[in-house]
Amino acid sequence: MANTGASVIQLRSQLRARFDVPFEVRKRLEREQIPTGIPAIDKLTDGGIPRGTLTEICGTESTGRTALVFALLGEATRRGECCAWIDTGGAFDPLSAVEAGVDLDRVLWVNCGGNAQHALKSTDLLIQAGGFGLVVLDMADTADAITRRIPLASWFRLRHAAERAGAALVAVEQQINARSCSTLQIEMRLKKPLWIGKLLRGLMAQAESQKHFLTRTTDPSACALPFPARTTDLSACALNKSHVAEFSAVR
Repeated sequence: MANTGASVIQLRSQLRARFDVPFEVRKRLEREQIPTGIPAIDKLTDGGIPRGTLTEICGTESTGRTALVFALLGEATRRGECCAWIDTGGAFDPLSAVEAGVDLDRVLWVNCGGNAQHALKSTDLLIQAGGFGLVVLDMADTADAITRRIPLASWFRLRHAAERAGAALVAVEQQINARSCSTLQIEMRLKKPLWIGKLLRGLMAQAESQKHFLTRTTDPSACALPFPARTTDLSACALNKSHVAEFSAVR
């Protein structure tokens, strides 16, 4: 514990030199959620991704999971948040992030080179450092056999750290792993690709949310997401229980 505390203090000092925010545990949350900027998702989640807890966003490749998190990251940085992206598999694409509206000057990118344990430890230290409004643990390209072996105690530790720091912690995976440790779970599914002639310009994705202690939504939300992080004027129909909303996703 003493070594961890010393590491956190040293990390805070280094981060203060990089970002223009105080790195300390937030005493009061300014907003309860961080919106994603995608109306259908924000409606489905009652305002966006909650602070002070763990959210899981999962899906197989090309289901829009990364595009959704890039949209969230872009919205957070536009609001002046400092964010951290813990890149377990080294798959983070800065160019796609910029095209999604992300301000990279407000993002700390940690490449863990495929080491899941280093990613978990880095996430824990960065949350404890305070100052980050959004912390993304990207394990989308990590094998299921590895993520399934992460003990629930590790997920609970991360969630409790997020609660103390007031950060929105988002784990991006192929499937739900934290289970009861996560307050909000969003499962992404590919509905159909969106073509303009022979050019693939995006995809239509379905997002189904489940809140812990609440029942699963029976009607998924449909949303147009960029490919690979680009969006044109794409219309979609969003279903959330008995509510229907039409929207265009534009960047």
